[in-house]
Amino acid sequence: MLSRIFIQNFALIDRLEIDLGQGLQVITGETGAGKSIILGALRLIMGERADAKSFAKSDVKSIVETEFQISDKFREFFEEKDLDFEEKTIIRREISPGGKSRAFINDVPVTLDVLKELSSQLIDIHSQFETSDLFTEHFQFGILDGLAKNKSLLADYQASYAQYDKTKKEIERLKYALAESNKESDYKNFLLSELEEMQLDDLDFDEIQNQLQTQENADQIADNLSEVLIKLTQEDFGILSNLSEVKNKISKLSDLSSDYQELAQRLEATYLELKDIYIDIENKAENLEIDPNFLQQLLTVVNKLNALFLKHQVSSVEGLLEIREELSAGQNSLELIENQIIEKEKNLQLIEKNLGDLAQKLSENRKKFSGDLEKKAKAIFSNLGLEKAILKIDLAASPAYNLYGKNSIRILFQANPGFALKPIQNAVSGGERSRVMLAIKKIMAENNELPTLILDEIDTGVSGRIAEETGKLMQEMSQNLQLIVITHLAQVAAKGKQNYKVVKFDDNTVTKTTIVKLSEAEKLQEIAQLISGSKITEAAISQAKELIG
Repeated sequence: MLSRIFIQNFALIDRLEIDLGQGLQVITGETGAGKSIILGALRLIMGERADAKSFAKSDVKSIVETEFQISDKFREFFEEKDLDFEEKTIIRREISPGGKSRAFINDVPVTLDVLKELSSQLIDIHSQFETSDLFTEHFQFGILDGLAKNKSLLADYQASYAQYDKTKKEIERLKYALAESNKESDYKNFLLSELEEMQLDDLDFDEIQNQLQTQENADQIADNLSEVLIKLTQEDFGILSNLSEVKNKISKLSDLSSDYQELAQRLEATYLELKDIYIDIENKAENLEIDPNFLQQLLTVVNKLNALFLKHQVSSVEGLLEIREELSAGQNSLELIENQIIEKEKNLQLIEKNLGDLAQKLSENRKKFSGDLEKKAKAIFSNLGLEKAILKIDLAASPAYNLYGKNSIRILFQANPGFALKPIQNAVSGGERSRVMLAIKKIMAENNELPTLILDEIDTGVSGRIAEETGKLMQEMSQNLQLIVITHLAQVAAKGKQNYKVVKFDDNTVTKTTIVKLSEAEKLQEIAQLISGSKITEAAISQAKELIG
């Protein structure tokens, strides 16, 4: 339950702190006193967005802090979110002057999503103008599933449905990828065949280019080699014969003087090296072949390679090899995608089998308890002055799975005999809405495990005997949960286990709002004032005592 509220610098609230108890907690106050401001602050704990412009002091941080007494059933949630579990759990929102919002659970920073997930299990705030919830499929399923005790079953179904939906989307994505890949597969296969035909693994592009240069310049190379050989070996004027003569003369000098021995050795080495060069040149000249067919083959290979370089925007054979591997892998990936689709479709069948079983159980439970819901609603309607009203659950089979099973739901309503049952959003009048919603909240309070429910003037528009019955109804509801009621009705306020009053006052010309806990005597005065207005009469006091009982 909600045991404490602390608010600082929020709208007209400078600082407010109040302790709350179990059972029916009643809040009263004049119109405009600031009851809605307190609810607005509590909605921050529910994860709603904050507006820093609404703060009284623009340079001071705004804080809304609540303390909840929670049961051990929440321990799993805290462990899952890596939070410290405390039976007295503190939830806090802080909004800086700059508008930056931070949320904390037991002083651990959390995201708004985590805050919403926890607070939605702890507290529900319903205002008089929020009857549109009654018209939503989510709310209507919630009423029936609460009565049918489907919480655990629905959680299992929705987990399976999430898996089912995810798997279906994955299959759709894979099929789309396969279709797109198949569109390009013919062209990619052509590119792959083109690269495979080149036998790139055996190609040495540098060597091919060298061979091509040799063949293209073979005549010029042959002529130059021939001239070099002539100059090396020409009789009388050849380099080798002249160098041999020079070598011999220096050799004779070295016999005459040791000063020439080094020169003789160097000339000998030079002569031998030159002879080796001559032999190499002679071999190259002999082995040089001019082959037009080989030249054409080389030109064909180089032209194909250059075309492939340009097509694939690479500059080397290595680059083409990488492209070939990618294209080859692409072929394999098509097979992989096909296999993935087959496996996921098999998995989808298993998921759908489980989903169908869970959906069937949900549907059976709903059909079983829909009559109970209709009877409970009729009994409560009767107490609230809607004696002839009928509520009917129209539960139909849905052609496809949805978040709630394989059902669609409509709550039908008829206020008076002789009129057709219609969807409740089209059948309930403005004066009936609050009472219908109160009846629904009563049924939900009996069956849903919600610790705290806040009703904000949901009793608006009722009076007399109906107001008395409304108070009794809320008193009954508070036996199953902590019920916090904001009301203007004396009949409701009289049923409060603890009463509070929201007051507005001026502090140094600044208007402020706060809330005070009423003693039994103050409670009596407040109820009397609700009865008679600003001037409290003895008759009002007497009537207030009678209402309190």
